[in-house]
Amino acid sequence: MLAISFYCDVLSSNLAAATPTCVRDKRLDQIKIISNSLSAMMYLIVLLIVIPIVFYLYGVKNYSYWKKRGVKHDDPVPYLGNNVKQYTQRASMAMTATDVYRRYPEEKIVGFYRGTSPELVIRDLDIAKRILMTDFHHFYPRGLLTHKTVIEPLLKNLFFADGDLWRLLRHRITPAFSSGKLKAMFPYITERAEKLTIVAEEYAANKTVCDVRDLMARYTTDFIGVCGFGINMDSLSEDNSEFRKLGKRIFHRTPRDALCAVLKHVFPEMFKNFNLLSPEIEESMVHLVNTVLKQRDYKPSGRHDFIDLMLELKQSGTMVGESIEERNPDGTPKIVKLDLDDLLITAQVFVFFGAGFETSSSASSYTLHQLAFNPEYQEKVQKEIDEVLAQHDNKITYQAVKEMTLLEMAFNEGMRMYPSVGFLIRECATNNYTIPEVDVTISKGVKVIIPIQAYHNDEKYFPNPEQFIPERFTPEAKKNIPHYAYLPFGEGPRACVGARLGQMQSMAGLAAVLQKFTFEPAANSKKVPTPDPKAIVSENIVGGLPLLIKKRNL
Repeated sequence: MLAISFYCDVLSSNLAAATPTCVRDKRLDQIKIISNSLSAMMYLIVLLIVIPIVFYLYGVKNYSYWKKRGVKHDDPVPYLGNNVKQYTQRASMAMTATDVYRRYPEEKIVGFYRGTSPELVIRDLDIAKRILMTDFHHFYPRGLLTHKTVIEPLLKNLFFADGDLWRLLRHRITPAFSSGKLKAMFPYITERAEKLTIVAEEYAANKTVCDVRDLMARYTTDFIGVCGFGINMDSLSEDNSEFRKLGKRIFHRTPRDALCAVLKHVFPEMFKNFNLLSPEIEESMVHLVNTVLKQRDYKPSGRHDFIDLMLELKQSGTMVGESIEERNPDGTPKIVKLDLDDLLITAQVFVFFGAGFETSSSASSYTLHQLAFNPEYQEKVQKEIDEVLAQHDNKITYQAVKEMTLLEMAFNEGMRMYPSVGFLIRECATNNYTIPEVDVTISKGVKVIIPIQAYHNDEKYFPNPEQFIPERFTPEAKKNIPHYAYLPFGEGPRACVGARLGQMQSMAGLAAVLQKFTFEPAANSKKVPTPDPKAIVSENIVGGLPLLIKKRNL
């Protein structure tokens, strides 16, 4: 460009000396136009070369992270890292993590890039224990939120929250799931379980195929409606109830949702105001909770459901506790406070609904699926149910369900084969944390993935993992399962707070239907279900779990 400018200056000088004034001025103007055009063209050429190079370098700037630390990993794709299949909805995160786990059988840890961010897949159980329990204070965040300060209202809940918000909420919400609270909720469970058998009776009488994945989701929806909101949703009777539609929408990932997730991961600051949840979900949940709060005059109603607990917490005043994030100059934790407003209540109800809706229904339906393909064990379970209920006036009670050990073993094996949540994520909250087992140091903000689905289906921990063998979970056999190889509800301080409630509700529903009905494979049943690549947090099945229901001859 300097050469062009110099050439044009020389040419202009020669013209000025040898040409009449009017002609000279005209030609000088032409030369200036040519000069400007050539300069603009050169600038454009430089930009066309420089911009792609800069764009490329920005997209790969972090991809030397694991190589510098000697951690094996797949070659990443610019901007998308090793997460291309999940971003394009061809594999869920659980499927992706399991694939990484299986392709590096000799490694304790494997590097991974989600977009441009380095993450770590944990293959070693001792390291998993360290992350989830031993060194939890270094890994207390889940790191599910892409931005630390701009957070969607409904995601300020116990599952997504990190730091002090999580600690205060966890401390105050945990009492909602005590043994006393669970017993108080059990009558609601038995009512829904009885309705579940009525619907199952219709399928048996009509000899029609039943998608048990959908059936158990409807049962769970009704239970959540009454135990969470004090509302009779009647999703079992109405296939298209609004509550059921809301549950489906929360866990259905549209192309818009997928694109939003990619943009927020790759460019978190630029797209921090993009919401992962659609406006319709937020509006529906806020309207629902506000309606119930107004009906109760913003005071506990005596129903002892989840919203009552939230109102009791609000009445008790400001939450106060020790900070997990900040310390005073003397090293003691700072005191932090939190006021529970209506929107924060809505966020907790949202996760109570979402977590219960998906995890409990999937666990119970997978169990029915396996029992249908293993009729000998189904008969054993039914015999046990008959014997236990005979000792409890033929009624499904809290104590009766606790005594159904064979059913519990089947339920545990179902969760092993098809865990509702196939992976856990934790984020390093400490600068330069060193993992002793491999002498690898990671930076603050690096996320680690615990691939639950891979652990559960590793023949090293569970011989013949593709086979349904409930005897793995007898009291004696359980002692041989390595700790942290079986994590259906997570482990450590951030383990699922509602695990016992979910298991109790699922077991009661299973006992109710298995007492009266036998489940068999349908013509279109698949012994090995096809996992849904579009699944988000909880795993799902393509095409549901179709089975035949037949009434037992009692």
